[in-house]
Amino acid sequence: MENKKLTTASGKPYFENEDSMTVGPRGPVLLQDFILHEKMAHFNRERIPERVVHAKGTGAYGTFTVTNDISKYTKAKIFNEVGKQTKMFARFSTVGGEKGSADTERDPRGFALKFYTEDGNWDLVGNNTPVFFVKDPKKFGDFIHTQKRHPKTNCKDGTMKWDFWSLNPESLHQVMILMSERGTPYSYRHMHGFSSHTFSFINSKNERVWTKFHFITQQGIRNFTKEEAEQIKGSDADWAQRDMVDAIERGEFPKWTMNVQIMTEEQAKTFQWNPFDLTKVWPHGEFPLIEVGVMELNKIPDNYFAHVEQAAFAPAHVIDGIGFSPDKMLQGRILSYPDAQRYRLGGNYELLPVNSCPYMVANYQRDGLMRVDENGGDQPNYFPNSFDNITVDESYKEPAQDLGTGLADHFNRNAPGEDDHYTQPGNLYRNAMDAEQKKHLVGNIIHEMGGITGPKKAEIINRQLCHFFRADINLGIQIAQGLGVNLEEAMPQKHETAVV
Repeated sequence: MENKKLTTASGKPYFENEDSMTVGPRGPVLLQDFILHEKMAHFNRERIPERVVHAKGTGAYGTFTVTNDISKYTKAKIFNEVGKQTKMFARFSTVGGEKGSADTERDPRGFALKFYTEDGNWDLVGNNTPVFFVKDPKKFGDFIHTQKRHPKTNCKDGTMKWDFWSLNPESLHQVMILMSERGTPYSYRHMHGFSSHTFSFINSKNERVWTKFHFITQQGIRNFTKEEAEQIKGSDADWAQRDMVDAIERGEFPKWTMNVQIMTEEQAKTFQWNPFDLTKVWPHGEFPLIEVGVMELNKIPDNYFAHVEQAAFAPAHVIDGIGFSPDKMLQGRILSYPDAQRYRLGGNYELLPVNSCPYMVANYQRDGLMRVDENGGDQPNYFPNSFDNITVDESYKEPAQDLGTGLADHFNRNAPGEDDHYTQPGNLYRNAMDAEQKKHLVGNIIHEMGGITGPKKAEIINRQLCHFFRADINLGIQIAQGLGVNLEEAMPQKHETAVV
């Protein structure tokens, strides 16, 4: 291997890399030692702001291969031919923890995907759960604050979490999933992924349908019990990161099958629940999974920071044939995610290699921090103009969408017709869990609610118990008994459910 000269960031070779320039061997350091300045200044800036959520993650490159023709639903070129392969990048993460947190914490897991298509990069930013805690973006920051640290103690606080959940019954569906064993997955390889949000497909006839994406792990679902997760937490906080790296280095490439659910616009009008409500699922019996292709991860990046830490995902990044929906949380994320990336990485974050489109990009964005390409050269930075050959292609225009929702206003997200927060969580408990899973769910909830403290303890516990009773009376009874609560005081008729 050819030796390389040690140089500054600008390429100037230098020698004194260990000893600062001083006045004599014991004198003060001179201001003119620019090598010292460069080394220290860069060191001070090695840490970019960590993500507010999904701070700790694992990433890998791979491919997506189409296995089934879905062109009758979408004209997206990524799906236009069976056997077609598209390069992609995936990042998995815990949601609430900081970068130094343990991989086995009870927490949802982020499931973020970037597909490098010829029509631009498509980001699908989801979780390992099909629903979420809130359904309006104005609630998101409040919810995340309850999962972070108490402003006084700077410690995680069970009272904050359960106080918020008990005051927001829309959270119940996700809370029950989180408190089950699915809240502590064995590894990123052994969990499903979901878009959670409803998106739209548009086909070559400009016909629109609604869709949800599901990624089914081919490794099989595998979860830790509470006790196992806590044991691993104490012995290897980086368990999931190590598992992914080791598996791919061994040649055991993890795979997921991409499926979609399809709902027509007419079906959406008569669906039992709001089809764009992020706290609800579409029953598979009514809207079966349709196979699309296989995602395989087969390469660990050579440098974690360059690829995983600087990876920037945004639901705003869709491609021709895939569009948005009236999902309120999705609408909020369209704004907030790119904004978060611009704050964290800078306005030109999409020029970084992991985020850059490998195909042609042509626009009039110029200048700004970290502009690492030719900055448009001598081409005009305005549109329209008489000099360049950039044109708009009318074939990419989306068809108009008839929202038919009346006046613009601030509507109560839990108004009549939008306030059934109990049927689906109850069905989850009764129909989707076996006896052992129910036992673990109850035990985990009792354990977690045991962290509620302070003068409002009884009020918060009883309020949350009301939600469990409404979902399933037997579930509520078991939790109440495990917490030592008087059932007469806790039954729903004794307390009104607060809805904020």
